[in-house]
Amino acid sequence: MNGRERVLAHLAGQPVDRLPLMPITMMFAADQAAVPYGAYARDHRVLVQAQLRVAEVFDFDYVSVISDPAREAYDCGAEVQFFEDQPPAIVESEALLADKVELARLTIPDPLGGGRMTDRIQGVAQLKERTAGQKLVEGWIEGPCAEAADLRGINNLMTDFFDDPQFVRDLFEFVIEMELQFARAQVEAGVDLMGVGDAAASLVGPELYEEFVWPYEKKLVDGLHALGTKVRLHICGNTRRILAGMGRLGCEIVDLDYPSPVSEGRAAMGPWQVLLGNLNPVKVVRDGSPDLITEAIAQCHREAGSRFIVGAGCEIPRGTPNPNVLALTEYARSHQP
Repeated sequence: MNGRERVLAHLAGQPVDRLPLMPITMMFAADQAAVPYGAYARDHRVLVQAQLRVAEVFDFDYVSVISDPAREAYDCGAEVQFFEDQPPAIVESEALLADKVELARLTIPDPLGGGRMTDRIQGVAQLKERTAGQKLVEGWIEGPCAEAADLRGINNLMTDFFDDPQFVRDLFEFVIEMELQFARAQVEAGVDLMGVGDAAASLVGPELYEEFVWPYEKKLVDGLHALGTKVRLHICGNTRRILAGMGRLGCEIVDLDYPSPVSEGRAAMGPWQVLLGNLNPVKVVRDGSPDLITEAIAQCHREAGSRFIVGAGCEIPRGTPNPNVLALTEYARSHQP
């Protein structure tokens, strides 16, 4: 069984030879390939080479085009600061929609118009070609809350929920339409699975999540399924109060960050939801030992049961020793669901 076959079979509830292995790597991948992260984020050819390298060295079952959350916002015209060896950063003080009236004038950029979205799509196509069906290829888009925060500014958005709820809904509608257009282009380029990053959703309480965020996440997930792709939901941070809602979205994979216990995710989402995580990326994965990592991922596996994929709570951090990542590899290799 190759990596792509393994992941797809596992998601379908079919027997597999071992647990799938799908940790997120970005800066770690760039360092493995000895390339500066600025180049990784801005040039799909560099990203592709690094993803192929890290997947080969650690026997990952997939490769991904995830790099940073500033692609869509940049193509919309947001101010983004680039660095030689760090991720790009949206300039919060110069938020594109600091003035809400600008939303009415904002147009959805063409994903194939030559911007940063196009670069990601080109990365998908190259990964699809170069993996030749051996690894699952994952695309990536931002979720409604995360992208709205990128365009409006996180602090502004959080007050908008109370001060101007209709603006929030209008902004979320814009985001969903843009992300589905971006997703369609990635699907056509060859992705098997679409990652959705909605980190800002962990900052709202359960009432705001159910009223504002969940309906638009659901609209996005349903739209992605209509495009013919599977969905991986990744919400960084403490999602304990919204776990049940995350489980109702219908995503094939739900990532759990380390503040959200796997046992609580399983209880809230039921027996069939595939869970991934939730090792503390710094305390356990980067700073721990292979034995500690093996013990911790075994506990996650016990709590999740058979519907489980090996990975950390979030990105494997830069500076993680190779033996620590290989501990995840060895656990996946030696265990069936």
